[in-house]
Amino acid sequence: MTVIREGRLEFTFPEDCTASKYDDWAFYRNQFGNVADSKAVDFLCIHDECAWLVEVKDYRDHPRTKPSEIDAEVAKKVRDTLAGLAAARASAAGPEKVGAGRALRQRRWRVALHLEQVERPSRLRRRVADPATLRTKLRKAVKAVDAHPMVVNSNSTRVPWTVRRL
Repeated sequence: MTVIREGRLEFTFPEDCTASKYDDWAFYRNQFGNVADSKAVDFLCIHDECAWLVEVKDYRDHPRTKPSEIDAEVAKKVRDTLAGLAAARASAAGPEKVGAGRALRQRRWRVALHLEQVERPSRLRRRVADPATLRTKLRKAVKAVDAHPMVVNSNSTRVPWTVRRL
């Protein structure tokens, strides 16, 4: 079992998953992240011949301040992560090279946006986005990689990991 913490969320991946915090890879931080202002998804998870690209957004305490749309931001991170994995397979060292190669050999790619929002919206604390609308926009943005991307939260059961709020 692998446990990864992202902000105030704790992700638990089962034994049959290989999960890592991609944006913490040395290859990404020291080499690829400097290429044309590249971005990265938060997690890479391999489960049942499927590679998951997982981006985490937690807006429970702080509202979104970035001017870009969430779907465009996630699509850019997915694109840059795939390019980074290809570069890592060719140029990284050790376990990151092996991990990138393993991820790129998977039969299927899935994109998941883990979105936490306020539970009880009010005039002062609004929801950042409607998950259904966001899923539709995300589907258009990443359809070449995953025709059915997911927008999930800590209550979702359709993904191979569980999430605990801290």
